[in-house]
Amino acid sequence: MNQDHGVPRPHGTLRSGASERAATIRGHDTAKPENAVASKYDAIVIGTGQSGPSLAGRMNAAGMRVAVIERKHIGGTCVNAGCIPTKTLVASARAAHMVRRAADFGVDVGGPVRVDMSRVKARMKRISGESNTSVTSWIEGMEHVDLFRGHARLEGPGVVRVNDAVLSADRIFLNVGARARVPDLPGLDEVDYLTNSGILELDTLPRHLIVIGGSYIGLEFGQIYRRFGSAVTIIERGPRLIARDDEDVSDAVREILTHEGIDIRLNAECVRVARRGDDVAVRVDGPDGPQEIVGSHLLLAMGRTPNTDALGLDRAGVAVDARGYIQVDDGLRTNVPGIWALGDCNGRGAFTHTSYNDYEIVAANLFDGDARRVSDRIPCYGLYIDPPLGRVGMTEREARRSGRRVLVGKRPMTQVGRAKERSETDGFIKVLVDADTQEILGAAILGINGDEVVHALLDTMYAKAPYTVVARAVHIHPTVSELVPTTLQSLKPLA
Repeated sequence: MNQDHGVPRPHGTLRSGASERAATIRGHDTAKPENAVASKYDAIVIGTGQSGPSLAGRMNAAGMRVAVIERKHIGGTCVNAGCIPTKTLVASARAAHMVRRAADFGVDVGGPVRVDMSRVKARMKRISGESNTSVTSWIEGMEHVDLFRGHARLEGPGVVRVNDAVLSADRIFLNVGARARVPDLPGLDEVDYLTNSGILELDTLPRHLIVIGGSYIGLEFGQIYRRFGSAVTIIERGPRLIARDDEDVSDAVREILTHEGIDIRLNAECVRVARRGDDVAVRVDGPDGPQEIVGSHLLLAMGRTPNTDALGLDRAGVAVDARGYIQVDDGLRTNVPGIWALGDCNGRGAFTHTSYNDYEIVAANLFDGDARRVSDRIPCYGLYIDPPLGRVGMTEREARRSGRRVLVGKRPMTQVGRAKERSETDGFIKVLVDADTQEILGAAILGINGDEVVHALLDTMYAKAPYTVVARAVHIHPTVSELVPTTLQSLKPLA
């Protein structure tokens, strides 16, 4: 896969330079009378997240006339308010953390660590902006593609309105993404609060950041701002963090964050928020700790909501589930012929990599005669606290429920040479194996480079090769990867 600033390019040869026809449309409202005849396209792509531009590029290379519609930021969440800007912040926070630890390595930096949030934000904006510019230029350079700026609504099957323009196509691809879920919490309308996108606009350091939600977004931002110097409290209503993962993973993550000085409240139900002068107070109902937590900033990290509520899906008869996610089949087709849904809005994956894979599935079926399916995809994701977590396949809970005879191998990072050399020995390697087929069922690598190392296991799972292929491999010393074969050589029945 070719990439430019982290944005995958499509297959095929793309022509450069926008056509005169397209140039007259880009950036304008393209107002038309209410009774105007719809402009006919071969395809309409609504949304420019990870899968949308790639699909438009593939259709452009095939000579199809395509309308691409974006109501806000080209590139979607990943480029503008997700992976790229947040992981840029993770890198800045890690730099501050390692400078504070310099003495552990025999290095004297002299004086306290100072974080200049305006420069941190400027770096983040520059890197994110480069990606946004890259995607925008890419779309605008597609010869047969018109880019419309505005909010799209379905008028019926095959018909889309954007601003005052009416467009029609036999194929419509919905790639509208998701947004932060804002709960119906008493008092929330009376206080200022942040979401994953709003917090990226901060160029000052919160004195005390309160995070509601103990999963991926909340934990990542919590550690980022703790390392920048903020006091941080994370409130989670459940009994443990990242409940989708195994208990040993949750416990280890909690230990890492607590060690860095983050206050974590579990089994704590938020019942009300209120102003306290310039601060915000969060009232919690829980067995431990104070019943009211007062901080300078409040971050809501309580899940995501698909951007489907104002899309006019009912006019086209497109079915959604109870949470608003568009229902799709194994080829990402909706219940309405000629309409597909890709990316976060279909509920079949909430990651940049699954969105791009959605594009690959649709393109393979439409252009290559290759019946690729969503069900062929192995779950995989990362948690980008530091050290990171790389997760693939089944969890222990899922493996037990499968009814298989399961073997497990586990090694702490304290036994990994690379981790010891870096004095970063938090975490562990864990692999689950089917005792009968010898296939790898799942793995969790929490620790230095865990998000990279885990792919060796993921690739083996896609190959459906026995675990012995990896167990007998000779890996380079000293690396994290060299402990993966060792872990697989010590499998035991899962208790």
